[in-house]
Amino acid sequence: MKKTLPILLAAAALWLSAPAHAESAQQTKMKECATQAKGKTGAERKAFMKECLGAKAEAATPTPSQAADAPAAEKKLTAQQLKMRECNSQAKGMKGEERKKFMKECLSKKK
Repeated sequence: MKKTLPILLAAAALWLSAPAHAESAQQTKMKECATQAKGKTGAERKAFMKECLGAKAEAATPTPSQAADAPAAEKKLTAQQLKMRECNSQAKGMKGEERKKFMKECLSKKK
């Protein structure tokens, strides 16, 4: 007991002296949008919050489709990624087994 008490006291001192956890980006966005939404209620507030959070999230991180549309100069694509892009563009309109079969054949072809 005498040996564990100092350890517990040291752990408690560290815990109390540690700064509070930092807010995540999402928590910060929520606070900013909630502040801007003061006075709005019901459907109006819900619509505002959806727009506010969505607009900020889109600006901060691109969606996969936005990333795919980025110019090639901004990011380097591997040969496999280029092949996948080409096969996907050729497979537009295909669905189900037809698309699966086409993609398998297209991706297995050597250039």
